[in-house]
Amino acid sequence: MAFRKPSMDLLQTYEDDSDGEDRSHQPSTSSPDSSPLRLIPSKSAAPKVDGTMLALTATKAHQAHSKPIDPTQHGMRNHKLGFVEDASIDSFVFDEQYNTFHKYGYAADPSGNNYIGDLDTLQKNDAISVYNIPQHEQKKRRIEKKDVEMEEDEVMGGENEVDPTEIDNPASDLWLMKNKQSPWASKKEGVQTELTEEQKKYAEDYAKKKEEKGHPGEKGEHVVDKTTFHGKEERDYQGRSWVAPPKDAKATNDHCYIPKRLIHTWSGHTKGVSAIRFFPKYGHLILSAGMDTKVKIWDVFNSGKCMRTYMGHSKAVRDISFCNDGTKFLTSGYDKNIKYWDTETGQVISTFSTGKIPYVVKLNPDEDKQNILLAGMSDKKIVQWDINTGQITQEYDQHLGAVNTITFVDNNRRFLLLQVMTSHFVTRERFQLNNKKRFAGHIVAGYACQVNFSPDGRFVMSGDGESKCWFWDWKSCKVFRTLKCHEGVCIGCEWHPLEQSKVATCGWDGLIKYWKQTWASVLVDSKEAEANNFRHCHNLYFVGHTSLDRGQ
Repeated sequence: MAFRKPSMDLLQTYEDDSDGEDRSHQPSTSSPDSSPLRLIPSKSAAPKVDGTMLALTATKAHQAHSKPIDPTQHGMRNHKLGFVEDASIDSFVFDEQYNTFHKYGYAADPSGNNYIGDLDTLQKNDAISVYNIPQHEQKKRRIEKKDVEMEEDEVMGGENEVDPTEIDNPASDLWLMKNKQSPWASKKEGVQTELTEEQKKYAEDYAKKKEEKGHPGEKGEHVVDKTTFHGKEERDYQGRSWVAPPKDAKATNDHCYIPKRLIHTWSGHTKGVSAIRFFPKYGHLILSAGMDTKVKIWDVFNSGKCMRTYMGHSKAVRDISFCNDGTKFLTSGYDKNIKYWDTETGQVISTFSTGKIPYVVKLNPDEDKQNILLAGMSDKKIVQWDINTGQITQEYDQHLGAVNTITFVDNNRRFLLLQVMTSHFVTRERFQLNNKKRFAGHIVAGYACQVNFSPDGRFVMSGDGESKCWFWDWKSCKVFRTLKCHEGVCIGCEWHPLEQSKVATCGWDGLIKYWKQTWASVLVDSKEAEANNFRHCHNLYFVGHTSLDRGQ
């Protein structure tokens, strides 16, 4: 590598010979023995051979002149900064000094036996370069390596911590750790590239067992399932579970009233809340799906605190759904997994996946068909599983887009798909688009805001992208009231099943809010609905339907 230096610095490298002899044509006598020592000798485990000075002083014969060059003589200039000479430096030496300067702030001067840069740091570091590892650092690395090897030995030998079958499983990290070889090992000693017949059989059996447990081909991202109980005790003095509904819970009235006043706020999710569901029939608990990968269940009637956190997804949770008695529930996440949980214990019963994102999950409402799971997927399909066997029993693929919600109708023999669309298509047979039922005013473009009904069927409600919850009268389709509920998107809303003047909403601000109707506003002025401005927006349509085999 050629190294050039301006003449101003070269003035220090030339010496006046007292005898006036010109040695420029004498052969070079540079050798390891005659190489000058560094100002501060470097400390290294390697033999003390100064290759840097050796390479740099190898050019001394080319630099020796009887008199220094006068940079004021324009005839001697070959560069705008002065006179430049070639110096041969080994590539390795140049890289070493270049990187040493950028790391420590000093380097060997190519012109001679000097150093340039931060001389204080030079003394402090004993003039080591980036390629010289100090003895104390070498000792530290040896100790760290020994600790790692001891940890690996403990992992391989610990009978209580490691599943012995994982050690024999060629697809596991433990097997790879046990059979790893040095990168310098010969090809014969390297890790085998092909599995033996015994290993192939084990891998097939291992994959089959995973499929039976609801992990078909490991298509979804796998995380360890965890749960945390936050209440004082899981059972009371009578032995009743914390999920048991209160004995005196019953409907307060026959008519639903639109709420107006905020009475409680649940906060605990670190990111947005994507869905909420009241405990079936009683509503003494409310379940929430968070974009922080967690699912939480909150007390509604008493303390209002979080009772349990369920952790089993690696990405945001999209949808949640209780079974009929509330003892179990489903979750679907962007990690492409559907999980079936025990509400009381927080244990995962089963996991299902097709490798696509499940946008909505639902169980068949019939008491004798609670084992039938339906999931609307991102690939425009509805997939049906039998929870008991973990097998896919049916796929419905006659849809034009991703499915957001599933609603069972006709004594649960059919289901409807509720989608937010800018266009629609005519459905077949008994279900057709009702153009008279058009609920407008809210902004939902780009958001899958959830739609819901009051328990008495008088009102339709939906969140929107501008923080509001909208209420329409079902008969007239007019806006009855709007509530500013959240900062940003109000994605979900649920009417309490018993206390019919209360509504819960959730939003991307990470909050769940509980609203109540004030009795002073029971008689709502009809002019309130007319005062709301109608805006052009996307409409809600009931589209598509699919028949279910009654025998399944």
